[in-house]
Amino acid sequence: MMHFLETLQFVLFVFFTAAYAYQLVYLAVGFLGRGRQGKQEPAQHRYAAIIAARNEEAVIGELIGSLKNQNYPSELLDIYVVADNCTDGTASCARGAGAIVYERFNQVQKGKGYAMDYLLKAIWDEHGDVYDGYFVFDADNIADPNFVSEMNKMFDGSGYSAITSYRNSRNFCANWISAGYALWFLREARFLNRPRAQLGVNCAVSGTGFLVAADAVREDGGWPYHLLTEDIEFSISCTSQGRKIGYCGTAYIYDEQPTEFSQSWDQRMRWSKGFYQVDAKYTGPLLRGTLCGGRKGFSCYDMLMTIAPSNLITILALFVGLCICFASFSMPGFVLYRVVRMLLRMLWATVKGVSLMLFLYGACTMLAEWRKIDGSAAKKVLYTFTFPLFMLTYVPISLAALMQKVEWKPIRHTGMSVKKKERERV
Repeated sequence: MMHFLETLQFVLFVFFTAAYAYQLVYLAVGFLGRGRQGKQEPAQHRYAAIIAARNEEAVIGELIGSLKNQNYPSELLDIYVVADNCTDGTASCARGAGAIVYERFNQVQKGKGYAMDYLLKAIWDEHGDVYDGYFVFDADNIADPNFVSEMNKMFDGSGYSAITSYRNSRNFCANWISAGYALWFLREARFLNRPRAQLGVNCAVSGTGFLVAADAVREDGGWPYHLLTEDIEFSISCTSQGRKIGYCGTAYIYDEQPTEFSQSWDQRMRWSKGFYQVDAKYTGPLLRGTLCGGRKGFSCYDMLMTIAPSNLITILALFVGLCICFASFSMPGFVLYRVVRMLLRMLWATVKGVSLMLFLYGACTMLAEWRKIDGSAAKKVLYTFTFPLFMLTYVPISLAALMQKVEWKPIRHTGMSVKKKERERV
């Protein structure tokens, strides 16, 4: 038994090291590379900004205002909102801010994917197929004044089916929860999507602040991505089909992160369940794509590693060790003692190793993005150390999502008041 546990620990270490070693290359490119640049004199395309909002009257006006103030011809950017199953003043607030608003009431097909599909088809029915691309935003976002112009530079003549942007946070230093989210998204931008784009590997869109080419939307007949994580489903589908997804590191959006653990639990339960759904639907196509070789093959492998339930593999290994521990109760005391000691050593080594890896990723991200993060130096340092704790809370969340039915739940946003409260605390 002791030999089996030691072998299991070694095999897991070798497996994860080999599977994710390529991300060390991403880390180096993220530090040293300059990132891809768009055209300096691009053609100006016509876009629609689409926003799926549910009970977002507190923040929807700020996003629309930021889109109205873009350094881009206003006649080439139309703003659409679908007020999805709203019970507040989201629709009237959006109309008052200058958006074209549709209201949707459907308690069966719930979720952002269904709302986006409804909105796109409504746009086609009433306004025709007149856009070159569609920007996708969440209601709590704020777009930098140069967002559209920078995305347009990257989009023009690129052949990309989608482009994702640099995602920062409005309330980074509100507490350890918001900081955990924000640091993860910054790490995704700097050390995943930026190196991917530079190396010619497919990027992944992350929920909001991305551009989808009209050609891709037409081919799909709307937005047929209705799993709980419709963004990663879209990314995986594009990769497996050979579509290209790029990254524009000069286009900034800012979104508001949850600050309450209960809301964070609900949101990440949905994400975890959505990843399991994507695993079930796309693992086969990704494995087949990996065998193609070349950039498409590596893109498929990268996405496969992105959605792989690696934490569950580790938990399963520990569970096997726990079963061995229970089986040892019928054996002499010294055997049970050694098995329990070995199991605890495995558990400690796993927690220590994962925590160290997460801390290093968080520290590298904080170091690289220090000037772009709004907050005091003391809080930035503090939340670098709490980042591993935030990420480790995914373990119980992932287990709960595996065993429970999960449905979409709204996340409450408060808008600029979050920043005001933060300034009062400093």
